[in-house]
Amino acid sequence: MPEPLDDLGVRLTAQGGRLKVWSASATALELCVFDDKDINWVAQSVPLVKGDGDVWSVTTPLLQPGTRYSIRATGPTGPGHSFDPALHLIDPYARGLVRAGNGEWRGYVQEEDTFDWGDSEKPGIPLDHTVLYEAHAKGLTKLNPAVPEDLRGTYAGLAHPSTIEYLKDLGVTTIELLPVQAFVSEQRLIKQGLVNYWGYNTLNFFTPHALYASREAQFGGTGAVLREFKGMVKLLHEAGLEVVLDVVYNHTAEEGPKGPTTSFRGLDNKNYYRQTAEGDYVDTTGCGNSLNTATPAVQQLILDSLSYWANDLQVDGFRFDLAAELGRDAGHEFQPEHPLLLAIRDDARLQSAKIIAEPWDVGMGGWQVGNFPGVGPTGRGWSEWNDGYRDRMRDFWLTDIAAARANGVAPNGIGSLARRLAGSAHVFSQERGPLASVNFITAHDGFTMADLTAYNQKHNLGNGENNRDGSDNNHSFNHGVEGPSDKPEIVDARRKAMRNLLGTLLLSAGIPMLTAGDEFGRTQRGNNNAYCHDSELTWLPWEHEEWQEDLLAVSRQLIAFRRENPALRPVRYGKWGETVPSATQMDWFNKQGEAMDEEDWNSPEERTLQYLAASTPEFEEFNRILLIVHGLEDDVDVILPAHEGVAGYSLLWDSALEEHADPLVDYLPGSTRRVSGASMQLFRAHGAQ
Repeated sequence: MPEPLDDLGVRLTAQGGRLKVWSASATALELCVFDDKDINWVAQSVPLVKGDGDVWSVTTPLLQPGTRYSIRATGPTGPGHSFDPALHLIDPYARGLVRAGNGEWRGYVQEEDTFDWGDSEKPGIPLDHTVLYEAHAKGLTKLNPAVPEDLRGTYAGLAHPSTIEYLKDLGVTTIELLPVQAFVSEQRLIKQGLVNYWGYNTLNFFTPHALYASREAQFGGTGAVLREFKGMVKLLHEAGLEVVLDVVYNHTAEEGPKGPTTSFRGLDNKNYYRQTAEGDYVDTTGCGNSLNTATPAVQQLILDSLSYWANDLQVDGFRFDLAAELGRDAGHEFQPEHPLLLAIRDDARLQSAKIIAEPWDVGMGGWQVGNFPGVGPTGRGWSEWNDGYRDRMRDFWLTDIAAARANGVAPNGIGSLARRLAGSAHVFSQERGPLASVNFITAHDGFTMADLTAYNQKHNLGNGENNRDGSDNNHSFNHGVEGPSDKPEIVDARRKAMRNLLGTLLLSAGIPMLTAGDEFGRTQRGNNNAYCHDSELTWLPWEHEEWQEDLLAVSRQLIAFRRENPALRPVRYGKWGETVPSATQMDWFNKQGEAMDEEDWNSPEERTLQYLAASTPEFEEFNRILLIVHGLEDDVDVILPAHEGVAGYSLLWDSALEEHADPLVDYLPGSTRRVSGASMQLFRAHGAQ
């Protein structure tokens, strides 16, 4: 016998459509079917019958592909409840949505799945080879002149040959899309004449956002939007590119208690949302409500949604927004072994999916970096956004440099950078290894990489909140002028800083995430919270200045170096005195080519190190690199280290140069190399011929 929570939503059967809805508090549920021509006219209504596990169901020939329907719910009043039998509610498992003229929403029955995936398969890119590219489904292609105008900013535009060619040429492996599950703008933004561009305000967890489909698909009838989304995934897979979705299961678009009631609140407010005994919302997300993931039916809803996207729509993984909220128990406290977090890791339906946590929320005890479940019985575990990596790398190349200019000395040595460069073993357990860390310098929220080097303060007046929104803790440095500058020394310093940030990101152990546009220095004019701007401020420009093309070439080069040098991407942490397969043997030297001592690690006057990393082969050929990092603005002479098995070093890249010219230069151990102020150099080490 099936479990009560299996197969919720609409399933087509020989007797017609079967609708199953969970509600523990309702006293009556009613299916409303709307007229084919008038979406506001209830043509027929049928009661649902309550069965095992608080699951209500009805089977009726009224439910056919394309049928538009809603649910009306009746239940008790009092603290925690919010029933209104006059409201038309969205089925939480609806596979399609359409908006009525009065602003209400209707689900519709999706057609049978006949999509032809052909020979398309998930690329299955190993985590150590993964380079994430965080992008907006609309903003990535809205200005791309190579995409037909009617496809710009759409799923089809994202899969257009010119987009795919760009991504493949850049070298990223996995596109991570900001939310594409159906969403709406918050009531506050609508009143201001603004929109929620980023999409972190989910209306329904099973439906692709229709406005990202082409106009032809939007008006193409049942299944057209879904087919365009699947077509995008298919074409990206055929090109060897993965698709990871940013998913928002921590809250919904129903906002606070006075927000719009569209689905969960009207079906069972008391059990779907976190509340006190008095019925007040416990908001750990800052968005008005928090889904109660201590409720088994909510856990099942999330797992079923993930399975739908991973299997029916063939996406390759998920990045979980405010994921600490998902791990809170009935007392609203985070539990590393929360049943939902373990189930996402262990569910057989999700075994091929990459799972990435944003490991915090805004509630008490909400910062949980390093505390998500370790490797499970199938050898798979969570990866996490590493905000400590982000902040330390920004500090090293930006705010420390600013402080050194102002005070004559930097506030920090190089040790904390080195720990993160080597995979953040002080944050993640030995069992989890460096691939638990998703390294990033920027993300959708915050300054772009170019703006990190050009602004000391946020400039968010256009967001309508008097510059109160957005972080004030940006770890940025404008290099002497706030905003654009044509002074050569400032321009050069900013561009070198961007190269240093890109180099650090792409040469560190862990999984790198590059924010779309950073590869060529995109700006948002100092806005560090551009969530409400659907405009050229946030869309990617496809016409670049010469310096941007140079930076783009550097980004391609760095990604290629990462791909070609397994010493840069260990799978496991090494252990002292042991040879660990797919780890990296690390040796650290100071500028004199000698082993680092405590002063070298910690002194603000000694911000230079040489990182000699050798792979311990398991699946790839042996490889060894040398990375020099110099974090002061004065030039320095560095003696290249002598090491057993190293006969010489070939210079691959120097961040002080806008572009690197062939031929590569070879250097002997013990020779001296001049390193420009605040720069990096990458070498490949080789043995005797």
